[in-house]
Amino acid sequence: MVKNQDLQFLRRSVELAAEALEAGDDPFGSVLVAGNGNVLLEDRNRVGSGDRTRHPEFEIARWAAANMTPEARAEATVYTSTEHCPMCAAAHGWVGLGRIVYVNSAEQVTTWLSELGVPASPVRPLPIREIVPHLVVEGPVSDFAEQVRDLHRRSTMLRRRLQSPCP
Repeated sequence: MVKNQDLQFLRRSVELAAEALEAGDDPFGSVLVAGNGNVLLEDRNRVGSGDRTRHPEFEIARWAAANMTPEARAEATVYTSTEHCPMCAAAHGWVGLGRIVYVNSAEQVTTWLSELGVPASPVRPLPIREIVPHLVVEGPVSDFAEQVRDLHRRSTMLRRRLQSPCP
């Protein structure tokens, strides 16, 4: 069940997604929170360099593996603007991180992008539960859904402007 504190961290993940967009990256953001409620790490998408693996959830999993005990990882929560992709869900599962709470599902974002004419991803957007079946996953949490949808719309429009030849 999503609580007020969860909404605070989800709001921050959406802010990070907006920061990613402003930096020229796809709009995704995530926050790693310890079992005691302390923020351990925040990150945003950094795929603008051409490395499509620079997702915040993947970076969080790497950081957690290097800096947290297995027990602390299991008690932690990852808050994210959009449901993990299969790569990130697998990383989350392999390092033993705990609960995931997300604003929008991968299916929702895939539908939005399709409606905007964005070509399908080369990776099938499977739900987290299909990748890590025993993980506690909460989402979508609709409180920030329209903000995230708008970030994806803006990202698509910006990409199109950058790809169009100047008149």
